Parts: sequence; C-alpha cells; structure tokens
Amino acid sequence: MTTAEMFLFLSDALPDAGLEFDETRALPTVTVPAGQLSTMAMLLRDHPDMAFDCLMCLSGAERDGGLEAIYHLYSMPNDHKIILRVKVSKEDPVVPSVTPIWEAANWHEREAFDMFGIRFDGHPDLRRILCPDDWEGHPLRKDYQPPLWYHGIPVTVNVPGGATTPDSRAES
Repeated sequence: MTTAEMFLFLSDALPDAGLEFDETRALPTVTVPAGQLSTMAMLLRDHPDMAFDCLMCLSGAERDGGLEAIYHLYSMPNDHKIILRVKVSKEDPVVPSVTPIWEAANWHEREAFDMFGIRFDGHPDLRRILCPDDWEGHPLRKDYQPPLWYHGIPVTVNVPGGATTPDSRAES
C-alpha cells in the first residue's frame, strides 16, 4: 500500500477526526488528535488492509512549546510502516493509553511519562520506570532543572566541557 493509498483510506475511514497527513517524511506520518487516538489505533490494528500488529516504538518529545507522543507502527502481514503523532500541551499532557491495543506500549508509555510527564489515561500501572518514585520533574523536558542533591547525594550533571557537581554549579 502506498503512502497516498494509506492516507486516503484513513481520511475516508475517519473523515471528521481532524487528521493531518505528512508525506514529506521518510515514513507516512499522521498527526492524530488525542481524542481520536484509540479509534485510530483500533482501526490500524484491526482492519485487514492495515493490520498494524506491531508497536515498534513509542517516544515522547518536546517540540514547538508542547509535548508529543510518537508511535512507530509496523504491519507484519502487509509489510508497511506508519508513524502516529499526538500533540498535547505541557500544562495538560494527557493521551489515551494504547496498552490495551498493543501490550508493548506498557513500558514505552511509562518511559514517556517518566521523562516527559505525558500521562497515559487508562494505563494499567502508570508510574516511573527509570527515575526513583520520589524524583521531582521530568528530565527530558527542555525546562528541566536537576536537583543539586538527592537524599543527601550530590547530583552530577553532564554538560559540555565535563561533568559538574552541586558545589561547582553553586559557584556559577
């Protein structure tokens, strides 16, 4: 299925979904409103012409003052790929969980939550996966400021020119 055929199928199947199609990227990319993600995901997984049975990757990103959840999908039966992008505000970053649709999303959603603060509504166990449970903030956000200390332990930060410690940061 060509990119044009895929986009035509999706626009016909979800005419009022507010989808945005991008043919300029290496892989077909569709921007989906958060409220339409579950419907889109079920269609992509269950329709035989689509059959996207594999969530290869789910990532968080910060762009243009907002956050994004980015889904890389693959159809093993049809041998095609697609990228879904869901844009949300930094103030209320909520996206429906796709864990019930693709179980592989479980830990990916936890990582995007931990690193970017994107909340995945309906996730079976949304909690930090990389940082300690009591860590404050989301380390991959552009406005993130690491703490100087964590439970009495100095936090070292890697910056261009070498690592810094709380004492060297306090001097600047």
